[in-house]
Amino acid sequence: MKCVKSDKKSIQLCIGLLKKGKIVILPTDTVYGFSAIVSDQFETDKIIRQIKGREETKPFIQLISKPEDLFLYTNDIIPQKLLSFWPGPLTIICNDKREEGVTTAFRCPGDLWLRKIIEKCGCPLYSTSVNRSGNPVLGKIREIQEEFEEEVNLIVSDGDSSSSVPSTIVKIENGKTVILREGAVPSEKLYSVFLPSTC
Repeated sequence: MKCVKSDKKSIQLCIGLLKKGKIVILPTDTVYGFSAIVSDQFETDKIIRQIKGREETKPFIQLISKPEDLFLYTNDIIPQKLLSFWPGPLTIICNDKREEGVTTAFRCPGDLWLRKIIEKCGCPLYSTSVNRSGNPVLGKIREIQEEFEEEVNLIVSDGDSSSSVPSTIVKIENGKTVILREGAVPSEKLYSVFLPSTC
């Protein structure tokens, strides 16, 4: 199934499928992503891994609808200046209070349309780049459709992605902020706002 992001019914269509545990490809403020609700009932992360390929072992980013929602899932102290990059292309890895000893990568995307979908789903959405494991990220909607149309329940088109730059990833470790991957938010910009105690 396909639809365009500008369609007035696109949000409700996505919500209806996601709540049923279906896999959809959504445009984000960075790159197109495989998305599904975070759910033990549907084990959607396993389905996405099967689509991407058995080499896919990295945990998926979980998208949240607003910055303050992060504290529903972690007790870590997150510097306010770091949160000032949200909504936006910054991913924060922190301890997940839902499961002891586990860390999770969270992001609040800059796209309002996507945040509305997350909010109405009532839980985070998995998000990972659209590609087979080990292959380049796909940004052209025609290529995405040709490769994955038969394996997902919906592809939402917003035209070709203008950038293949993913989010910047940082991790909170022992009260310090560590940059793990530089992406759409340059490290220079991050370091310029870090408090002395967090860098």
